[in-house]
Amino acid sequence: MRLVLTSDTHLPKRARDLPAPLWSAIDEADVVIHAGDWVDAAALDALTARSARLIACYGNNDGPELRARLPEVAHANLDGLRLAVIHETGQSTGRTERCAARFPDVDLLVFGHSHIPWDTTAATGLRLLNPGSPTDRRRQPFATFMTATVGAGTLTNVELHQLPPHRPS
Repeated sequence: MRLVLTSDTHLPKRARDLPAPLWSAIDEADVVIHAGDWVDAAALDALTARSARLIACYGNNDGPELRARLPEVAHANLDGLRLAVIHETGQSTGRTERCAARFPDVDLLVFGHSHIPWDTTAATGLRLLNPGSPTDRRRQPFATFMTATVGAGTLTNVELHQLPPHRPS
């Protein structure tokens, strides 16, 4: 099962559309995971239309329309892998331990908010992934998203993809 992980798309404030390499990955994926901060419902509609399956939550920049359509925390079981998706996890110090305590029955937690890619594993086995942002790199050298594979309850082939610099038209 091929996964695409993204977050903090901030459309149309940070970009008019998602970068082409991300759309290509979405078109090829079995599951797309979005960890919030869509900003506009049109972005959710576009991703829903192009995704074979979308698992998503809302973020702190998402208004009432998006909050009515999305949960604060999304849960799914992907071929035996127990997944949760949330936007905010608090400060980076102590994040891994804090999330392991909050999500004891989860194998993979995908989160966003910071726009900073993150990949750690807690002592409990919980894997925490933040794909960064494909449209607003903030203090990072590149805008990013992630891909991964799930099979028989195991997450493999986690890859952080760097996107070319955005050039406003």
